[in-house]
Amino acid sequence: MKLDTRYIDKTFWAIFILLIFAATVALASASSTLVYSSSSTAGPLMKQVGWFLIGIVFAFIVQYVPSRFIRMGGYLALAASLLCLYLMLIPHSPFVVVKNDAGRWFNLFGFHFQPSEPAKLSLIIVVADLLSRMKTEDDKRRYFYITLGITIVTVLPIMLGNLSTALLLAGVIYLMWFVAHIPRKYMLSVAGIAAALLISGYFVVKECDKHDVKLPFIPNRATVWVHRVDSFFEELKAPKSETVVTNDSNRQRNIAKVAVARGGKSPFGVLPGNSQERDYLPLAYADYIFAIIVEETGIVGAGIIIFLYLAILFRACWTSSRYEDYAAIFMVMGLAMMLTGQALVSMMVAVGIGPVTGQPLPLFSRGGTSVIITSLYFGIMMAVSREQTERKELETESVNQSWDEVPDIKLEE
Repeated sequence: MKLDTRYIDKTFWAIFILLIFAATVALASASSTLVYSSSSTAGPLMKQVGWFLIGIVFAFIVQYVPSRFIRMGGYLALAASLLCLYLMLIPHSPFVVVKNDAGRWFNLFGFHFQPSEPAKLSLIIVVADLLSRMKTEDDKRRYFYITLGITIVTVLPIMLGNLSTALLLAGVIYLMWFVAHIPRKYMLSVAGIAAALLISGYFVVKECDKHDVKLPFIPNRATVWVHRVDSFFEELKAPKSETVVTNDSNRQRNIAKVAVARGGKSPFGVLPGNSQERDYLPLAYADYIFAIIVEETGIVGAGIIIFLYLAILFRACWTSSRYEDYAAIFMVMGLAMMLTGQALVSMMVAVGIGPVTGQPLPLFSRGGTSVIITSLYFGIMMAVSREQTERKELETESVNQSWDEVPDIKLEE
């Protein structure tokens, strides 16, 4: 593994470092409730900064890993993630750790992590590798069904605990099919069946909850999903004057609205460190951290954060346009769409545009697993970009060298 810095993707690195810097500033304010409950004012922030430093090291190392090893590792990581996800489905499983009323964490010898995070990353890598093998129309049909099966097997256990993550991951795979030119009839069929299942499931759960009926095949969190959707549409219909901030069922959402409203009074918000709602917003450092960002930095700061996330997708599109390796194209585009999509969903929820989903804001929401996985996203995208850039330059040098070796032909008079 050569540590040649000539071919590293400096644009991806700039986006990555800027996001980490902005996240550090945001978490310094949003972690106030953690500071109150701890004996150290800097302890909670320093712990997250430690995760950032580890993430930077991971990204630096991964960018030099050959993409073929990344694809091989994707299969192993997906197998391990699926094992963890399905072990968590066992009733009274000792591997499940409940945090914030959600059992999404896996207990491995005292170390807690969310298996859905490596599952998302590894599924995108595996699907990208499989789609790159398509050569004929028969290949498209075969690999469509293969990737569909793998996606269902991965999404199903995630969906039982976190519907929004499952839908987001399924949406990214769907877009990867679009990039890979999967026949439209297959894609429309999947979209139609998925929509029918979601709509019918919504009404079934709603009726069961209304009549206090419990069906064995309906997950326990299904009623929570239905209530969140209903609450969102009820809020859209209700006059603003009827919003109740102290209601426990919508407390977090409404305090986030107050934070956004305070930030909207000035283009630069109330400035970093001057947030008031951070002390009242439950888990302000987690899913709703973007509301604190809007409060403290206004539309200017929020616009910069949005631009940085969109820049990930723009950079992926630009770099992929130079690739001839389809596995590289699908991998970079899939990872970029996942990062950007998750960020946009999290920001929309924080400002009240969508129903509550519990999606963290990549790098900003507090947590070690999320930081490490997001760093791996950047590391893999930079690894593919570095490898392709180096390959193209070596090919260009080889062509130029071959032309230099062509002997001069002198014509006799």
